[in-house]
Amino acid sequence: MRYPTKRVILVALLLMTTGMLLELYLLDHYEDRYQLIPLLGIAIALVMTVVLNFRASKRIQQLFKLVLVLISLSGIYGVFLHLQANFEFEQEIHPTASTWSLFTESISGAFPALAPLSLIVLALIGYAYLTLINQKK
Repeated sequence: MRYPTKRVILVALLLMTTGMLLELYLLDHYEDRYQLIPLLGIAIALVMTVVLNFRASKRIQQLFKLVLVLISLSGIYGVFLHLQANFEFEQEIHPTASTWSLFTESISGAFPALAPLSLIVLALIGYAYLTLINQKK
């Protein structure tokens, strides 16, 4: 049985957004306003994905592209926030350590420093879905 690529990408996008929302919720990733940024972005992307599946107008596609860009930027910002929090924690524990040592420890610190990069992967999958929507059959 052959699965159309567009459907596979749609399912991947729906599963990824739903899974990320659920995971962030279960991790209590809503304790301060900065932690709400990825939750809101992912929730909007999920709703927009469903809307796009039923009505892929140019206006909705443009709005979805904007959401994807904002999600990507929030992923980069999230890496910064996670690294900063880990760095400050490591600095308290090891006040005499070198900056490089603190940085390398920060990458594997309490907050998963590179996890927010998954938002960029989400945006890329969303963009792939938009590309497939616009292809001629």
